[in-house]
This record gives sequence, C-alpha cells and structure tokens, in this order.
Amino acid sequence: MSDPVLISIDNHVATVTLNRPEKANAVSLAMFDALAAAGSEIAANRSVRAVVLHGAGDNFCAGIDTGIFQDPSFDFGESAMAPVDDSPANRFQSAAYAWRECPVPVICAIQGVAFGAGLQIALGADIRYARPDVTLSIMEIKWGLIPDMAISTTLRDLVPADRVKELAWTGRTFDAREALSMGLITEVHDDPLAAAMEVANEIRVKSPDAIRAMKQLVVRGWSLPDSEALALEAKLQLGVMGKKNQLEAVMANLQKRAPNFDD
Repeated sequence: MSDPVLISIDNHVATVTLNRPEKANAVSLAMFDALAAAGSEIAANRSVRAVVLHGAGDNFCAGIDTGIFQDPSFDFGESAMAPVDDSPANRFQSAAYAWRECPVPVICAIQGVAFGAGLQIALGADIRYARPDVTLSIMEIKWGLIPDMAISTTLRDLVPADRVKELAWTGRTFDAREALSMGLITEVHDDPLAAAMEVANEIRVKSPDAIRAMKQLVVRGWSLPDSEALALEAKLQLGVMGKKNQLEAVMANLQKRAPNFDD
C-alpha cells in the first residue's frame, strides 16, 4: 500500500502530495494522520522555507472517504474531538490546521475537485492557486455534518459570514471564477502547481527570519485588538532587525549579489 501523503524537500522547498489518486485523494483515517504528521515534520525542519501542497492525479481532494463511516475503529465520541498534543486542533482539524500552524508559507495548488474536507485542507494554506475548471464545495451538509476541520479559523478572514453560511447551508458547488471573486482562492492559473512552485522558489531566496515573522504577523495579528497587534508587530520586528539574516539582506542588496541566508 502506498503512503497516503508524500513529502519531498528540494532546495528549501517541501512538496507535500495527497497520494490517493485512485480515490480522487479522498481523505482516509490514515491520510488525516499523515497530513498532521507531515505538517509537524516540516515545522520542525529549519531548512524548509516554503511548502507546496497539492494532490496527485486529476484532483486535489474529493473530501472525506465515506468508508470511514463504516470503519468500526472510527471514534465518533468526544475523545476524537479533543485537542492533540500541544495544538488547539483535534485529530481531524489537524489535517488542515497543521498548515496554518506551519511556520513557513504554504501554497496550495488545486485541480479537479476540492470538496468538503479537501476544501478545508486547502483553506489551511496561506495561498491557493486553482485551475479555471476546478469545482469546489463546502459539502458537509450532504452528510448531515458541519464543516469542522478548522474552517472557523481559516475562512473567517477570507469570506464574509453571510457567504460562508450560504455555501455551507446549501453545500452547492462553485467554480474558480466565483471562488476568486469571493476571496476564497488567491489566483486562477492554467497550471497551479507550476505557479505554486514558482512562488515558493521566490520565497526561498528571501530571509527565512522575515518570512516566518511575516506569517506570524498575519496569522496571529489580524485577529488581535489594535494594541496587541501593534505590540506583536514591534516584537516580531525586533526579532529580525539587526540579526544575521537581516544584515545579510542589506549587504546582498548593496553588493548586488545573491544573499546567503542561515537557517
């Protein structure tokens, strides 16, 4: 049996692949755990400066593998909804929230379908590129469920509440053009994986300290009261200003050369 999630790292860029193409990358219990583990592994690797998240084959992810509901080992109780380790997210939320927690930028490339759990995994990323012909849906209502894979944290800054409620209540499908107009995806590309890799390679040559601090500033600071957001901004700037990588960025610009940053 092949691994449900693959990780490769090349030149500071980690590529994470949902790897069940024969099932349209539907999320099994093993894939839930593998996605969370991949996020933890990458977060602990200081050499990684950017992540590209995508699905093998023709689709990003068709949602939860409905075979889970017939699996006798599947825990429907309160213990399954308890936070895992040091994260505020539970076992199922972690498959998406791991990318929000990841300290470096995560760029998701979407092709084919991103339904239910698949869309929520994509929402955990910082940037989402999609093909023009993708089909998307917050589909949990079809199964009598609510979307519960960290969507309350990942979608709140992207789409107005009334739009979220309409999409979640109806479970309707929508295309890339509508997703772009509402802010749910970042850009439409004929080859979203190539676009994601291009941006990841732009990021990897920037100061990793500043890149990581910027992610903290946006993920944490955007939901804070003004006084706390401004304090966080100042704290993060103090953490990079005058340090080795910031000085290297200055010298590289002055000397008109490529910088050599320290991880």
